[in-house]
Amino acid sequence: MDALAHAYVQLVLALGVHDADAVDACYGPASLTTDVEAAAATLPDIAQAAADLQERLMAVAPPTDEPTARRLRMLRAQVRALAARVAMQAGARVSFDEESRALYDAVAPTHDAAHFEPVLAALEAVLPGDGPLGERYERFRTAFVVPPERVDRVFRAAIDASRARTLARVPLPEGETFTLAYVTNRPWSGYNWYQGDYRSRIEVNTDLPIVIDRALDLACHEGYPGHHVYNVLIEQHLVRGRGWIEWAVYPLFSPQSLIAEGTANFGITVAFPEEDRRAFDREVLFPLAGLDATQADRYRHVQHLVARLSYAGNEAARQYLDGTMPLEQAETWLQRYALMDQPRAAQRVRFFERYRSYVINYNLGEDLVRAFVEAHGGTGDRPDRRWDVFMRLLREPHLPSELALPAQ
Repeated sequence: MDALAHAYVQLVLALGVHDADAVDACYGPASLTTDVEAAAATLPDIAQAAADLQERLMAVAPPTDEPTARRLRMLRAQVRALAARVAMQAGARVSFDEESRALYDAVAPTHDAAHFEPVLAALEAVLPGDGPLGERYERFRTAFVVPPERVDRVFRAAIDASRARTLARVPLPEGETFTLAYVTNRPWSGYNWYQGDYRSRIEVNTDLPIVIDRALDLACHEGYPGHHVYNVLIEQHLVRGRGWIEWAVYPLFSPQSLIAEGTANFGITVAFPEEDRRAFDREVLFPLAGLDATQADRYRHVQHLVARLSYAGNEAARQYLDGTMPLEQAETWLQRYALMDQPRAAQRVRFFERYRSYVINYNLGEDLVRAFVEAHGGTGDRPDRRWDVFMRLLREPHLPSELALPAQ
């Protein structure tokens, strides 16, 4: 298994030579990168090596202990995803759903326009006024934009609070830390670059105005108990604790990403149950941002409704990437059914173009993680159990297709 894992890591890094987005993080021995650069493998070379590695992994006898069995299942799935991504880089094209199944071990449900109409009707009722609903919602959001000079203090307060809540439940290794940076000209709103040695660089995109809820969402998603904690615990428990070298490299286009994004999104409500979040918004973030705290609860109510439109983005991505919806129509769909203004819709389409079916990892990932946690007793009225089950997903390998299985 260790030899097969080492071969897998080399293939991921070899693909990274041809695919700039393929390797999200790598903190293994420097010799790994040196060996890959020296080999200078072509895409056909990588494709053949991935096929050979798949055969070797399938020939491994089923392990008798559950941790090693999980390791084998995950490694097989990661190599399948690697082979699929190599084929895509070589020019192969499959449908959106076929791609997501091959890369992320999951397929998102399909929803037509009628699915979103009841939510839009509910928003019509809570956002009365003149003009189309999208314009009214944008005017509503604009009232909750954090002034640029207050963005850093708001973000740091959100990160400090999410870290404190996480540390109260999760023992993290000494020395874990991150740096925070503000960037522009990116297709995403925030990103965590894990650097190894329990360190992350968290970047916040300031291309578009930052609305107040993004502060806590990004603090939890990118930091605590999201991506930073996920990667720290992988390094602590799997790479250093078990010596599983395959976890020292994070291939972005792989089943691991659905787990990573799903736990990062669901982790927001784990760290801040709804009533706690409302209180934190009113008492801390709104005052720091200079916003009217008496409107915090109304803002949360509207955002809960808008969150029910999240799968509208998947539909735009599916149809745009499958060639059944032109670019202008995709942007119009996002403006109508995801209530994005034109700049946000255009940014989202750029995300589709670069990351393709990756979009399912956020909403479908969150839904699968929630289902798994609640199926194992981690309901909202049992916070200790909720944290315990949630942390299993951060410390142990899990396949997305396993999350939907009944609790044992």
